[in-house]
Amino acid sequence: MFSKLIYRNAKRSRKENFIYFATLVTAVASFYIILSLGKQDVILFLREFESDAIDKLLAQMSIVYAFALFLLFFLILFANRYQLNRRSKEFGLYLMLGMRKERLVLQLLAEGLITSILALLGGILIGGFLAEMISLTVSKLVGQGIIGHQISLSASAVIFTVLGFLFIQFIALAILGGRLFNQELHQMIFEQMEKKTDMGHIKGNVLNILAGAVLLGAAYWIALYRFTDFGGLFLFAAVALGSMGTILFMRGFAKLLGLLASLSRRKATKGLHTFTLRQFQENIANRSTSVAVTSILITLSIILIANGASTILSYGSHLYNRASSLYDFTVKGESSEVEEFLASDIMAPYVADLNLLEIGKMKQPDERREDDLPQSLVDWSKLREQIIMALPSDHKEQFLSGETTGYTISPDNPEALNLLGVLAIDSTRPYLISESSYNGLLEAIGKQTLNLRSDEMALYFNPDFMPMENLDSMPVLDHILEKAAAEGQSLMSINEQAVMIRPSVPMRGLVADRSVEIFSAFIVPDPMFEQLVNTETYASYWNFRIPQQLQDQHGLMKPMMEARDLLKTSGFPFESYLQNFGRKLFYVVAGSYTVLYMGFLFLIIACTVLALQFLTQMRQTGGRYVTLSMLGAKRHQMKQSMHKQVLWTFLLPLSLACVSGAVGIIAMSSFVMIYVENQALLYPIAFAFACIVIGIVAIYGVAVARSADHEIDKLRWKPNID
Repeated sequence: MFSKLIYRNAKRSRKENFIYFATLVTAVASFYIILSLGKQDVILFLREFESDAIDKLLAQMSIVYAFALFLLFFLILFANRYQLNRRSKEFGLYLMLGMRKERLVLQLLAEGLITSILALLGGILIGGFLAEMISLTVSKLVGQGIIGHQISLSASAVIFTVLGFLFIQFIALAILGGRLFNQELHQMIFEQMEKKTDMGHIKGNVLNILAGAVLLGAAYWIALYRFTDFGGLFLFAAVALGSMGTILFMRGFAKLLGLLASLSRRKATKGLHTFTLRQFQENIANRSTSVAVTSILITLSIILIANGASTILSYGSHLYNRASSLYDFTVKGESSEVEEFLASDIMAPYVADLNLLEIGKMKQPDERREDDLPQSLVDWSKLREQIIMALPSDHKEQFLSGETTGYTISPDNPEALNLLGVLAIDSTRPYLISESSYNGLLEAIGKQTLNLRSDEMALYFNPDFMPMENLDSMPVLDHILEKAAAEGQSLMSINEQAVMIRPSVPMRGLVADRSVEIFSAFIVPDPMFEQLVNTETYASYWNFRIPQQLQDQHGLMKPMMEARDLLKTSGFPFESYLQNFGRKLFYVVAGSYTVLYMGFLFLIIACTVLALQFLTQMRQTGGRYVTLSMLGAKRHQMKQSMHKQVLWTFLLPLSLACVSGAVGIIAMSSFVMIYVENQALLYPIAFAFACIVIGIVAIYGVAVARSADHEIDKLRWKPNID
């Protein structure tokens, strides 16, 4: 009999309070998702290249798990308290019928255990499904076929999810059970007296609103204009002022809502307009601090989700973008030995477009200048003058007046300004690339070879460091060089010999990853390279690509892994494009996964708190709806009133959170903490995430409205209710 009672009560509680049970399922799913990160395809793939960084990331996930456990404990405590309060009379009746308090607490724990087991089953299934969807989405969208998807279930994630959830659920029920054990019978039967709403004075409420607005304004000003002052300490000041301002504004605004009822005389007798406003005012005024906290949580959620989305957009656009990356592998070692190994029978099937890159710095004369700096064989003063003349007027005046003392390289700069900065870095001792090496690269991409004359060279700019809209041309530089060529003018000299510069040279990455990190170089004929290169800085690299036919048959991932394993046996130092890919992919995972997780967690917590607060207030004021029915109010009128209350309850903190979140996003964008290079993708992605946030809020709002409808439907027996 006792076991049947426990099972029946647990089943009824889940049915009558779906939000409570959904909260438990959400907590379980969130635990599993964060703990199963180590089994996702993207992490397994990254372990091949960034094992140390991945281990550190997973170690941080345990901290995130503990923090999420801490937050969800209070959420579950709050949800359980609401569940027990609504059953207060039921527990009182059990005691009146002779049940001992010890047995009542045991029944409570047993019901909680049954509900927890079902929540664990549902949460792990949902969490496992979401984790697989996340893994599959990353594999398809980010990996683009490079990362293969395999269905997996993390046993460790399941174990820690079960232990963590049961732990916080047991602690919450133990705390509330102890509170229930200490209550007197009459407190359970008649419940606690409803808290009287303190509306304060109009002057005091107006002062609260004004003080809150001033503090919010100060926080916004700091965020927009003083974000990084004092090493970022002003950021904490902005958060503190914004939080205090939100609390004061909500407190004052909630208590002044009653003025709307008195001012709206035309609507005062229409339907339940006044009743709706008064109910909404009482709900907000009694819990203004917690409503303000939910607004702060939603603000943080908006900023975190925007930050995570921007990380995906900024890094994700470069993950598999191989516009500037050409080679799959770069091998360094004794040139003849490396070439022999790459041409061997076991390695040849994986090698296409094999090319030897020869690079080194230009030798310098022994004399030194008067300022004790080394002399340079290069004189590019004429080219510098032409580039300065091509600058926009405001930048040109600064250079001509001598106000500019340094250079910056940025995507926001004009092309001419970036050219000056890059050339100034290596102008004293430039890098040299042999013409034959770069011709091999051009042949691999199907471009025309250079065929330089003995008095001709080409400028090379590394597209990984030089912002370039078009890898095959640089409009400003090409215009300067074409004009000089038409006039027969040389803009540069090497060792006092005039040299012509070839325009319109396609730019690509020199190696597979980053073994050669340079900003610019001179591409010179092979005889000039041998004459001018400093032998102490000379280096050679063998580059090759996986044959396209092999990629079409097996994809890129499998042959690259096989080629990598063969290269490991050779003993030659090498690097692969997968290292570059994996490094960028790690930035996406590390920079987006955690913040997106915490963003959605904050949003779910805020929505759950708002939902349970509203249902608690409705249960406490349920007698008012009975009175309305006795006065002739129809059921549909009361439902319309309640629906408006739900809408306003969610919109009030959400509206202020949207304003604060927008300020936070603008501030972080201004200081490049949120950056999206591909602006074309910004709006659809931002719209998609906005729809997700609105959808989550709407789901909770609909669930609250349906639960409240169910409570009103219980009043059918009252006269005039239909």
